[in-house]
Amino acid sequence: MATSVGDDIRGVWAMVKGMGMTLGFMRRPNMTIEYPEAKRENVARLRWRHHLHRYANGLERCIGCSLCAAACPASAIFVEPAENTDGDRHSPGERYAKRYEINLLRCIFCGYCEEACPTQAIVLGQEYELTDDSRGDLIFTKDRLLVPENQGRGLPPSVGSLPPVQMELK
Repeated sequence: MATSVGDDIRGVWAMVKGMGMTLGFMRRPNMTIEYPEAKRENVARLRWRHHLHRYANGLERCIGCSLCAAACPASAIFVEPAENTDGDRHSPGERYAKRYEINLLRCIFCGYCEEACPTQAIVLGQEYELTDDSRGDLIFTKDRLLVPENQGRGLPPSVGSLPPVQMELK
């Protein structure tokens, strides 16, 4: 199979251009970061580890509405709601999340759960080192997600301050 001289020249020229690009990259300074000793700065919009927030008085913000689970495209969130009682109050609403789980193996860290939450209970934080030896340990339960009581912020809504809803029946 015969090739033309033009094809040979184009092939040599492509090889020279490729080698020139390789030599150009070899002259650049090394961009390697010695992780984990040195870590690079994260961008402000980074979303990784989930946190369940509390109010300043220690009550949980999560009211067990399951909107985060409905918004999750990967079905990584499971919420089991339960009723609050006067003797055992977990949240300011009528319900609370008795069981709250996020499967980080399924989670795509899109932030839809954070956007869907009406009480701003679930928030994605900046921690990105989420490795573990076992698959079961990457299912974060409520005890791993809740922030400590002394890190709560904001006041819970007072239920008595809301006007009653009047409905007309026709």
